[in-house]
Amino acid sequence: MRITKMTGAVAVLMASTTMAQAQGVEVLHWWTSGGEAAALNVLKGDLEAQGIGWTDMPVAGGGGSDAMTVLRARVTAGDPPTAVQMLGFAIQDWAAEGALADLNDLAAEQSWDDVVPEALQAFSKYDGSWVSAPVNVHSTNWVWANSAIMAELELEQPSSWDEFVAAMEAAQAAGYVALAHGGQAWQDATVFDSIAMGVGGPEFYQAAFVELDADALGGEQMVEAFERMATLRGFVDDNFSGRDWNLASAMVANGEALFQIMGDWAKGEFVNAGQTAGEEFQCFRVPGSEGTVTFNSDQFAMFNVTDETAMASQLTMASAVMSPEFQVAFNTVKGSVPARTDISDAEFDACGQLGMAQLAEAASSGGLFGSMAHGHANPPAVQNAMYDVITAHFNGEYDAETAAAEMVTAVELAQ
Repeated sequence: MRITKMTGAVAVLMASTTMAQAQGVEVLHWWTSGGEAAALNVLKGDLEAQGIGWTDMPVAGGGGSDAMTVLRARVTAGDPPTAVQMLGFAIQDWAAEGALADLNDLAAEQSWDDVVPEALQAFSKYDGSWVSAPVNVHSTNWVWANSAIMAELELEQPSSWDEFVAAMEAAQAAGYVALAHGGQAWQDATVFDSIAMGVGGPEFYQAAFVELDADALGGEQMVEAFERMATLRGFVDDNFSGRDWNLASAMVANGEALFQIMGDWAKGEFVNAGQTAGEEFQCFRVPGSEGTVTFNSDQFAMFNVTDETAMASQLTMASAVMSPEFQVAFNTVKGSVPARTDISDAEFDACGQLGMAQLAEAASSGGLFGSMAHGHANPPAVQNAMYDVITAHFNGEYDAETAAAEMVTAVELAQ
């Protein structure tokens, strides 16, 4: 391992960061939708107030795969950005290459070990050293619903798969799009992630997506998950292919569609549109997955730099990301919940408060799982292999039994 230690005392480095001195940070990220951009502006403003310049390097495309391609090209050219938004195993991969700075001194000074859940620390640390600062916790097994359509059709929040299907049938019969969806591989996988948890529960999810057990990957519960995905395919509109996730969220917000299955970054789109949780839109867990939380965590990793002023700017950014004030201000806009466990929920809306309570419950009960779809259950090669099978099935290339068998083969080849 070659994680470069930030030399000098943290206090000295941070004190040296002034308006005159700061070179600022160049930040590579994929937050380009309206709600995401609004949340990012919270961080930009926080840093600007501390004299830290911000050079924006956005790469559109949810999930970050395109961003990682751009990052690889920058690193290969010997010109990495100073800070990069990352998820899950990608952080570990870059740390293993010796590309990331060591944030241990700052983490110790600010007691990150005491306030960040261990499930997040598994990705924030490499060989025991902090290499990234977690911004949030997104949970991915959410359904977002249009309240006006629910009321018009006299629908209650469904608590079972059969009730969920019945609600979509009612919406479709009334002329609405039952399920807003964007036909991109990561979106297909996001839906499948939640459906699989709903079918098989934590034991199945652990065996299939974390342990990569062939019997689970190709078994009856996996077949059932694919069968449910085929059912959902019948409720999306004909124009779903290639649609960005935020446009699917807009379909729900605008009253065109009843439901969307998407992580809680979708809430940022509703909030950005001036809507309020519990009023214009509702949130509930994908039926069958109640009591569990599948998550990802946006984190900022700092790439190795040698200039002490640049190091100071990185440390100031990491410190700002981890401050309780920023965690509240950012996550109330983004739709996620804080990466710290010591944050009050008083300033969060109904869905935020529900998310914080359910996260805490899942963390204590063993129901908190890193999301397969978002790089927190298995390495990128395996994740991408699963993407290929899931998307091929959703687009009609495989039936459910064939898809389960292909999942086994794809994972074996990817390891």
